[in-house]
This record gives sequence, C-alpha cells and structure tokens, in this order.
Amino acid sequence: MKKPAATEFPVHELIRERWSPRAFADKDVPAAELRSLFEAARWAPSSSNEQPWAFIVAQRGNQEEFERALAPIAAGNLPWVKSVPVVGYAVCELAFAKNGTPNRNAQYDTGAAMALLSLEATARGLFVHQMAGFDPETAREVYEIPVTWTPIAAFVLGYGGEAASLPEPYRDREGLPRTRKPLREFVMSGKWGHTAEFLEK
Repeated sequence: MKKPAATEFPVHELIRERWSPRAFADKDVPAAELRSLFEAARWAPSSSNEQPWAFIVAQRGNQEEFERALAPIAAGNLPWVKSVPVVGYAVCELAFAKNGTPNRNAQYDTGAAMALLSLEATARGLFVHQMAGFDPETAREVYEIPVTWTPIAAFVLGYGGEAASLPEPYRDREGLPRTRKPLREFVMSGKWGHTAEFLEK
C-alpha cells in the first residue's frame, strides 16, 4: 500500500515513499536484503566516528528467537507486530568507547543509522516501522544488554501487506493520511520562534 507524502517542497522520491505501516505481507525477508539494510546503517554519520549503535534482530522463521523478541513489545503493539517477519531493537552505547566519557550524541547517531536503514529499505521495496512502545528493561533482561548500553527503539521490517489483514483499530489507522507540521513551525533563524527568512519568500 503506497502512501506518498504530500510535501510542501520537492524531495527525493525515497523520502516521499517512506512510511511506517502496520500491515506486512506474510513473506520472509531474504538474508541478502537484511545484510544490505544493516550495511546502510553502518555508514551513518556519527560523532568522532564512534558508531555507537548495535542492532538485535529476530526473524519469524526462528520461532524461539522470535518469541524472545516479542517479549518486550508493548501490549498495544503485539496484535500486529507478532505477524511481521522481522523484529529488532536499536541499542546505543552511552559513553565513548575510546575514553569512557558520556556520549551525548549516541542516541542522535543511532537514530541516523536507523534513518539510513529505513531509506535503504524503501529503495528495496521494504518497510520499517519504529516503535517506542516496548519495555527497555525487559529487552535488557532478555538479551543481557550491558549496563553501558541502552535499548532506545524497537522496530519491525518486511514487505508491505494489506490493511484488511489487520485487526481493529489498526485497520482504520492504516488508511489515515500522513501529516507533518509545516516548516514554518520548526525552521527558524535570528531567534527562537522566528520563522527562517528563506521560508517567507
């Protein structure tokens, strides 16, 4: 199901086409495709080239691993997540590996890695849905994540499916239009709250 963004200004087609469905096809994602997605994440920019990200991934074909991956998912997401072929977690290291000092950009950089993964997925006809709806402490326990790392997002990925395959209320949500704040609300210059001049033309 395509839901291209109604952009105010021209952007690359991959950005227009990227969105986060809940309906996924009952189709496995080939290992070669997964390798390319995480290769894209690997080349994300990061502070001091620290690359503070790690990804924990489970495929539905391995039922035991898949059930473990579902354990931290919030109850409100489980009805649709349990049918997705790949479930994962984005985890970041909170301190610089080189000297142990806090890395305040770690989550920002991990988000950049997920953004590149999502665009690579779109280019390959795949979809990614990222979620805050999971319990980080359960994820930490299930995967024995070290205390110096923190799980910051859950995600699922696969090929797009049909909204009719979803239970309610997710089915209705799937058809809702995509919306974003207008640029004038968040692109500023001069002082806080002052719309950037290039948007006033």
